[in-house]
Amino acid sequence: MKKYIYILSVAALSLTACESGYLETAPQNAEGTSVMIESAKNASLVINGMCRAMTQQYCSSQGWNGEGSIKTWYGNYPGNDFQKVNYSGFTPIFNQTYHLMKTSIYDYFAWYYYYKQISNANSIICNIDNASGTEEDKAYVKAQALTFRAYAFFMLSQIYCHRWSDEQGKTDGIILRLDQSTGDQPLATLEETYAQVYSDLDEAISLFQKSGKDRGTNTVANIYEFYKPNLDVAYAVYARAAVTKQDWQNAAKYAALAKANHPLMSNAQYADGGYNYNPEWIWGVYEGQEQTLYYYSFYAYQGSNSSSSQCRTYPTAISKELIDQIPESDVRRDLYLVPTAEELAECNAAGRSTKALYKRAFADYGDRFYSTSLIYAYAQMKHRCEFTPGGGSFSLFRAAEMYYIEAEADCHLGKYAEAQQLLFDANKERDPELQKSTKTGDDLLAEIKLYRRFDLWGEGYDWFDYKRWGDTIVRKTWEDGGSFLKAYVTTVGPNDANQWTWVIPERETQYNGAFKNKETASGEE
Repeated sequence: MKKYIYILSVAALSLTACESGYLETAPQNAEGTSVMIESAKNASLVINGMCRAMTQQYCSSQGWNGEGSIKTWYGNYPGNDFQKVNYSGFTPIFNQTYHLMKTSIYDYFAWYYYYKQISNANSIICNIDNASGTEEDKAYVKAQALTFRAYAFFMLSQIYCHRWSDEQGKTDGIILRLDQSTGDQPLATLEETYAQVYSDLDEAISLFQKSGKDRGTNTVANIYEFYKPNLDVAYAVYARAAVTKQDWQNAAKYAALAKANHPLMSNAQYADGGYNYNPEWIWGVYEGQEQTLYYYSFYAYQGSNSSSSQCRTYPTAISKELIDQIPESDVRRDLYLVPTAEELAECNAAGRSTKALYKRAFADYGDRFYSTSLIYAYAQMKHRCEFTPGGGSFSLFRAAEMYYIEAEADCHLGKYAEAQQLLFDANKERDPELQKSTKTGDDLLAEIKLYRRFDLWGEGYDWFDYKRWGDTIVRKTWEDGGSFLKAYVTTVGPNDANQWTWVIPERETQYNGAFKNKETASGEE
């Protein structure tokens, strides 16, 4: 057992499947919970289990793996700039037509996964004050649990709630389960949901500071514990929640704090495949060979060198319209197979090459593709697995995102000079010919959005950003100047697709009597 990075707690063991009739919201073994939380040391094992749960196999169905699934199915696929070049099997997900399918696994997975994490966080939050251990140790582990809970509440709100700008938080939010009960409980408002996220993070920040503790090096695996929450993670979650809520002051404040200790990566680090931790990572997910998920892994769905059929036969690519807007002097373009006019002309109607572009792909970028990979125009090489078929770590928050959040917030606050400098600082290493922007107002905001889309491409932001911005997704065919399969060509406005809101899963509404009471009161039953 010593070779494993994470030790699964009794509570965390309740995160391993999702076939039950109701999405359980408490640890399965109450006696086991009291044992696990009888000391700060034991509670830290629950945190380890929650970290492990971020990259764990779920639902007995390939492709469900915690945070990797959130990035893939909810962030990348339905967005504006990410494509599966020659596979139309995911059309309902790409085109946002599953949002009202309350019995679909795509609808209930995120609800199931995050409430499991909330359940385990609550087992610590509700019991740690009475546990043995130093006050510093108890404060630190409680702060980690609060950060986990705030992150889970926030992610649920992004998926299952309308955007803040729709009605300034007066719409339905989520269920704020703050203890270990599983009784009936109605939805809070979105305003109440954000208030709880802020409250959890305020307390977490105070406790982190009180503890004087931080992440260290895992003594067994000899790696830095980037996969555990710490003070900078609490700042980063705060920044992301605040910018989504259009709380520009707090977005700028906490983004600056979150990135302060995390220098931007070098160009070499940016190009190394995405799976190697570097100091820019504020929080990430660890997957090592000793705990690989094989074909369930994140990179088994978008690793350019993965041996999985999802990557070899159905590669992922950046949209032509996005990459065409990025200067050729930007080194990030080298992570995409951008064809010359001649190479593009010899590709087939779907963009596949078996001639010049194919030869260049393997001659110039051979280690970035699997030996039998099909080659398509604009194929991405940004994300590569560390080991086959699709294993490797990945970041959840990195400093670059914080630069864009702070710049976006400053732009809304009318602090254009500050926003221009932040945008320049985030990109000057990537483009030696870059000049600081002189734009202001909406023009500057559009430029910040463009560079954010490009820099963070494929990292699970696409759909979430377009939703909070209230921007329209527009995908075009090759004939119309884009690069999408006809099946994926769509226009989705901010009021379409149930206002980009997934419905509360039937597994919740059937179990939770508060929903039945609501339906009866409204005459729906």
